[in-house]
Amino acid sequence: MHILILGGTRFLGRSLAESALAAGHRVTLFHRGQTGSDLFPDAEHVRGDRAQGLGALTGRKFDACIDTCGFVPRLVRASADLLRGRIHHYTFISSLSAYAEGMPVGYDESAALGVLADPATEEITGESYGPLKAQCEREVEAAYPGRALHVRLGLIVGPNDYTDRFPYWVKRVATGGRVLVPDSSDQRVQFVDVRDAAAWILRGVVERRAGPFNLTGPHEPLTLGGFLEQCRVVLNPDASFEPVEGAFLLEQGVTPWSEVPLWAPKDASFLNANCGRAIRAGLAFRPLEETLRDTLRWCREPGSTRAAPASTQGPPVAASLTPERERELLELWKERARAGTSLSR
Repeated sequence: MHILILGGTRFLGRSLAESALAAGHRVTLFHRGQTGSDLFPDAEHVRGDRAQGLGALTGRKFDACIDTCGFVPRLVRASADLLRGRIHHYTFISSLSAYAEGMPVGYDESAALGVLADPATEEITGESYGPLKAQCEREVEAAYPGRALHVRLGLIVGPNDYTDRFPYWVKRVATGGRVLVPDSSDQRVQFVDVRDAAAWILRGVVERRAGPFNLTGPHEPLTLGGFLEQCRVVLNPDASFEPVEGAFLLEQGVTPWSEVPLWAPKDASFLNANCGRAIRAGLAFRPLEETLRDTLRWCREPGSTRAAPASTQGPPVAASLTPERERELLELWKERARAGTSLSR
């Protein structure tokens, strides 16, 4: 197949390109050339910014398109319109954030999607990101009814993860010492290795699957405490976890999910999806131990990038706790414990 990837040089797009080339497909990457421009010499690189349109692709035909960087409905609609009649199948990389807030545990693809409070907004914030993705899905489906695959991804993890969410815990536990962890050990967490996600998506492209699929993992339920313990066992058995009350962290202005990754004390919908449909369609998961070791290996590579460029579109990515801030919080918590007070009492 000749596959067009919008994006293709960072994280998921990079893994998709690697998988497609390894499978013998012909690959064209449309990207801005700001990151990873030296990757994939066997692929065709077309430089451009979709904000200015896909004019560089005018007149070209492809078997399929994978849209990894669609965040603004107007731009996604323009891309879909330009490629209409030039591709047979469109895969849109959406997000579990596309669902309305407050989904129950185990919600599936039939759950309600989010709606923009202001239909005209194009500003990507923590509140608008999901509804914007939902509207992007609607634009793609309108252009390719029955020929569009909507991949509602959960948290993707593994090597080349620039968000520092999953890598934060990998690096922090590997460093050892006293590790601040929220006292939410029973909270469920979900994520999928980017390489497993890419393999499933590529298979969906080849088989021309259509409709929405929740794509996350692992296969069996996993808690935050279970995840952190596996980090400790695999990466540094000498690390010492210091549980801190969530109410205390909030009192100190700590931001869940970003400053303390995977911690979602208020709305954990993003971490409670049912991905049975994707599993039945062949989604498979490598051992968590492999993901942890490979991520740490990448984190230690000279020049590995773990910060998103300011110009990158996508959900806002806040910085995780610094070592100094972590030590400060641990000392404050120790003082609170010495004083014999607890926010939960």
